Parts: sequence; structure tokens; C-alpha cells
Amino acid sequence: MLGIIYLLLAGMLGCEASKMLTGEGRSVSGINRIWLMLPASFGVGTLLLTWMVYIISWFFSVVGKAENPLLYGNIIGMTGAAVIMILLSVQKYRKQGSYRIWNIDKTQDKRRLKKEILLFGLLTVFITYMMFYVFYIKDGILYSGLTVYGDYAPHTAMMRSFSAGNNFPTQYPHYGGADVKYHFMFQFLTGNLEYLGMRMDFAYNIVSTLSLVGFLMLLYQLALRITGKMCCGVLALFLFFFRSGMAFFRFVWEHIQAGNLVETLEENTSFIGYTVNENWGLWNFNVYLNQRHLAFGLLMATLALYLFMDWLEAGTAHEEKGILWIKNRIFSKEGWKSRNLDQALLMGMFLGLCAFWNGAAVIGGLLILCGFAIFSDGKVDYAVMAGVSIFFSWLQSKIFIVGSAMSPQIYLGFLAEDKTVPGVVKYLFWMSGVFFLGLVLMVWFMRRRERAILVSFLFPVIFAFVLLMTPDINVNHKYIMISYAFLTIFWAWAVCSLWNGRNGQSGIQKTMGKILAIVLVISLSVTGIYDFVVIIKGNGPGRRVTINMNSELTQWLEENLEKNDLLLTPEYSMNEVTMSGAMLYCGWPYYAWSAGYDTNYRAAQAVTIYTTSDSETLKKTVQQEKITYILFEEGSEFEQQECREETIAAAYEKVYETQDGRIRIYKTTE
Repeated sequence: MLGIIYLLLAGMLGCEASKMLTGEGRSVSGINRIWLMLPASFGVGTLLLTWMVYIISWFFSVVGKAENPLLYGNIIGMTGAAVIMILLSVQKYRKQGSYRIWNIDKTQDKRRLKKEILLFGLLTVFITYMMFYVFYIKDGILYSGLTVYGDYAPHTAMMRSFSAGNNFPTQYPHYGGADVKYHFMFQFLTGNLEYLGMRMDFAYNIVSTLSLVGFLMLLYQLALRITGKMCCGVLALFLFFFRSGMAFFRFVWEHIQAGNLVETLEENTSFIGYTVNENWGLWNFNVYLNQRHLAFGLLMATLALYLFMDWLEAGTAHEEKGILWIKNRIFSKEGWKSRNLDQALLMGMFLGLCAFWNGAAVIGGLLILCGFAIFSDGKVDYAVMAGVSIFFSWLQSKIFIVGSAMSPQIYLGFLAEDKTVPGVVKYLFWMSGVFFLGLVLMVWFMRRRERAILVSFLFPVIFAFVLLMTPDINVNHKYIMISYAFLTIFWAWAVCSLWNGRNGQSGIQKTMGKILAIVLVISLSVTGIYDFVVIIKGNGPGRRVTINMNSELTQWLEENLEKNDLLLTPEYSMNEVTMSGAMLYCGWPYYAWSAGYDTNYRAAQAVTIYTTSDSETLKKTVQQEKITYILFEEGSEFEQQECREETIAAAYEKVYETQDGRIRIYKTTE
């Protein structure tokens, strides 16, 4: 119940803040403002209230030495939010004689509104079902689908470090005892909701659903604003879920030749793909099921894009042509003069506060806004917004990260095996089919406004093929996914235009247009549709990781380990140990390595501890690495080397053993 109250308070607080951000009473002709206000209210309110609770909890833990800092954070944060809402409602009631959360604008399209309610109602049901399909708890057992559990491992560990622990100052559970380099605030939110009494799967799935539905509401609004057609918004959402690619066509052709197509389609439970790591599911809807925090970041980034469309539309509406128009956008007073500085400041702050919710979404949003700025009036506002956003991102990095947050370097070609221009073109074709390459042709049929938007949407793709921000180049796929989501608008527009035809076309021409539209939709979505079938089969019965949420081992770790304890374990991913929220010395190394930690060093030290026969070497290494507990599991290995217990058992006191004797824990301190 308290978790629901928390989300309601966040939404109400966000609604008031969003009115200031978007301009109360302002609307775009033909667009129902409610689908702007709902996601904006959730995003902004969640951002503000969650940061408030985190900062207060941090203060009580670090400064006040409180053992239960979330208690104080939630009491003060939620009470403060309630008081703010009461004061605002009283003030508005006295001023206006009434108070409403938001006003339904008179210019709204009421007929379209009914269709949109049905659309977003069905969308919410579908996304909720999918979120619970891959992650749910039943009879005390957590079920996590095989295509998603790998990403859930560090996320659930981080959630539990807050709900079951005291992770202030915040550490990364798979590399405990160090700073936190990975964005964690989405996990803090869900962990806090669990702390407030909401079961973990409900907390994770409800917030994930609200984030993704909110982002898609704004994507739909953006499509409607760009194209003026509801069908384009609906089709853009369809193409968002079902990606374009050549993988299915090639897969089918190969198995037709082999004579086993039907059996393979029925039995296959793995993602298909012929480019590097495409079989991970890098490009399909699975990304939004396992990277839950990405949707929240995209919600806020899309809100910024929608608002700054005002600046772009003003810049592209001038009558000058060609070079003269570009020149005036750069050198004229109108091109730089501020249009709405307050809005730019607020949006910059909100976007900057998202840096530790999902940094890739913030970078992707800023890249697209950079494209907008080139073609817009009011460039001062863009500069202010970007400056404020970067400042808040930098401030958080300085607080949470020791050293540099990122180490950008030139890395041309992304995952293309051939890093030349022809090689990249070939890679894009096999990875996405006509999706990216076809835009080059499409741009010639567009007006200035649409060209400017399309080119801006491509900026994150260019970034992904040029710069490396983390040790893992695969992470750059998120920037391509960000561009992909927004570019679906233009393919939806192309399909709808072919289907509807133009005035003056003959019957044959209109029929051919409809046929071409159908062929285009199939080619743009069939690979994604098959990927979706794989998601359903790959996370179904018998293909789920299970964890006992009532484990005695989990409970013992929660009760006995303190916030500064460091637990050495085998290279665990997600299990009863990680569910305790304990800080692992070196969990599954890929998670920490891709986040920027030196896992090679710790892996070497862990191997020494687990394999040495010299007690002095053992004690020296344990003390040097500040490890307070060592967990030994029968038959376990570390870096493919068998773990030994004799030296550890002789040197330290055994403080816990599971009933089946499979796991034993030794304490290394007095």
C-alpha cells in the first residue's frame, strides 16, 4: 500500500512540475494533451521524489549513522511531497475557486481520444503481461526467463542492496567495496518500493510498465505531431516492437535448402542473426524487457524532444532557401535569441538528473537535440539546456565515481567486421535490412522540417559507429536502438502514404500502392515478429531460472552482514546469495567489467585465495582486499580453477553452513 501511495504522490508532484515545464493550458493543435501530461507527470515526479528520498536516506546513513536510513528518507520525502501538494492545491483553490490535476484542453480531438484510450489500454495490458511473463514470483519462487536473467542479475542485486541492506554510500554489488560506476537510480526506486512493502516482481514490473508505456505515449505524440496522422503513430509503435532485419529471410532460405525449415521454426528457442552478437537479441524487443531502465531514460529524453520541436519548427518555417536559410540559422539574431529560457533550464535539470537512471538515453537525447539545434531558432536555449544537463550529470559523476566516469575514444565501425564504409553499409543491411539505408532515399521526398528531424534522429547512430564510451563496444547498440525507435516514425509515414495514395491516382496505382505498403510492412517487421516468438518460447516453462525467495541462506546473509562487509564468492550471477543484497568481492565478471571495473585484478586475487595452500598468503591477501567473509560451495570453480577449502577452513572460523552442507561461510575478522 505504501508503495502505491509513493507512486501516486510522485505522479501528483510530477503533474505540477510538468505544468511549469510544458506550459499549463498550452497545446498543439489536434493533439490530446493528456498523452503528454501522463508520461511527463510520471517521469518528472518519479525523478524528483526518488532523488529526494535517496539524498535524505544517504544523509541519515552516512552522516547520521542510521541503520535503517530508508525509513527516514521515505517519511520525510513522502511527507514533504504531500505537504507541497496540499499547499499548491490550497493556493490554486483560493486563486481559481477550484482545483484540478490537469485541464482537458478545448481544442482536443475527442473522437480520436476514444481511439487513443483503447490503443494505450491494450498497449498497457500487453506490456504488463510481457513484463510479468519474463519476471515473476509464485509461491515464494522467483522465475526469470533465460533471455533476460543475465541483465537482471546485477539489477536485482542492486535492488536488494537497498531493500534488504544499507547501500549508502552506494556500491556496485558485483564489485563491492568500490564506487558505483553504473546508473542505479531505477534499481534504487524499485528497491525502495520493495522496502515499502511491494513485492519485488510487482515493484520492478509496475515501474517498468509505466516507463515503457509512458515512452511509447510520447513516441506516438511525436509521430502525430510530425506526420499529422494517427495511423502513423500506431504503425510506428508496431514497428518499434518488431524490428527490421535480413536475419529471418536468410534463416528461412538456409533451412529451405537444408529441407528442415518447419521443424527448425517449431523447435528453435534462440535468437537468429548473422552479424556479430545479433543472436544475443541486441536489436529486438528483448532489450526493453531486460534493460528496464532504458525506457525511463527514453521517456525523459523524448519529452525534451517534444518540447524542443517548437524551436525546430520555428527555425524550419522561414522562407529563405538553401544556403541562405542555413546561414541565417547560424548567423542571424533570430537563430540564437532565447525563446523560453525557463523551459530550457527546467528541461536541462530534469534531463541531467536522469544521468544515473540511464546515461545512454541522456547522451542519445542530447545528440538528437544537437541535431535539432543546427536547424532551429533559439540556439541559446539549446546551449543552456545542454549546459545544465551536462552540469548535473558531471555533479553526480563526481559524487558517485572515483576518477573518470567515461573514457571516450575513437572506435570506427562499431561491430562491423569490415570497418570501411562499404563494410559498414553491408553490416547495416544485414543487421536492419532497408531500415537505415532506405532513409537515404526517403530524405529526398521530404520537406525541410522533416529532413531536419530525420537527420537529427540519425545522430546517435553516427555516434555509435565513431566513439567508444565504455570498455564494451556492444553497449553502443543502445544508441542505435534509440535512433531506431524514433526513425520508425518515418517508415510508418511512408507506409501510410503508400496505403492512402494521393489525389488523382488511378485505381491501379492505388492498388499497387497498397500492395507495396503491405510488402514494406512485412519486410520491416517479419524478423522482429520471429524474434518475438523466440522471446515467448525462450522464456516459457522449463526455460526460466528459479530462485527461492525464502532461502535460509539469503536470510542469514541479510541478518549478519553489515553495510561495509565484503563477501568473496564464486563467480555468481543471480542466486540466493545475490538476493541478499550483499556486496560481492567479484561476482560474475562481465557485469563489472562492462561497467568499467578492473575485474582482472580481483579475479587474480580471488583465485589466490581459493587455491593457495599457504595460510600466510591467504591471510595477507584477504586482509589486503578487505574481505570479511568467504563463501565456499562444493564443486565450485573460479576462472576455471577448482576452489579448495582446506586452507580457508584452517585459517578462519566457519559461521554458517546450509542444511544440505553444500555451502559454508567463513568469517575472516574477529
